[in-house]
Amino acid sequence: MKKPQYSGDVAAALAMAATLHRCQLRKGTSTPYLAHLLGVTALVWEYAGDEEQAIAALLHDAVEDQGGAPTLERIRLGFGDRVAGIVDACTDTDEEPKPPWLERKKRYLAHVSDVREDALIVSMADKLYNVRAILADYRTLGDGVWDRFNAGKTDVLWYYRALVNAFRTRTSGVLLDHLDGAVTELEDAVGEMRRSTADGSGS
Repeated sequence: MKKPQYSGDVAAALAMAATLHRCQLRKGTSTPYLAHLLGVTALVWEYAGDEEQAIAALLHDAVEDQGGAPTLERIRLGFGDRVAGIVDACTDTDEEPKPPWLERKKRYLAHVSDVREDALIVSMADKLYNVRAILADYRTLGDGVWDRFNAGKTDVLWYYRALVNAFRTRTSGVLLDHLDGAVTELEDAVGEMRRSTADGSGS
């Protein structure tokens, strides 16, 4: 009989994530939000994260989007202090309503300097998934993609480049290099669109 590669906690975390986010869609799309959580979890495992980091990836937006501190306590009771700590470290805010976008992002950037080390892989995987999704949507929708954000194109690009720089002060490796490359690809795509619009060759 083959050895299981993960425990029943993974299935429990997946069920919890599916239940908590069942009414949520990816911003500006008809895609269930669970797709994002699964994608981030896949990246965590692909870049050698362990089981608890993968569980935290499944639940990394639960506190921010689905219940705040009480949800964090549910995660702690169900999956332990380490998973809850990683989820907490990846949480932008647990306030409702959320503070303004720029305030939250500046706060998170400052937080990267002292975020627990085992949360870095989950946070970077989250950002890599997001940048790749933005780039794919940008190539389809053009500047219409920025309407999904509570910030303009310039601020979004600034934030992801600032994140790469902040992560570089804490860690290194292939995952960060891929995030850096994805941000550069998005910056280049936006720059190409600007140039084609400026010279009249854009649609």
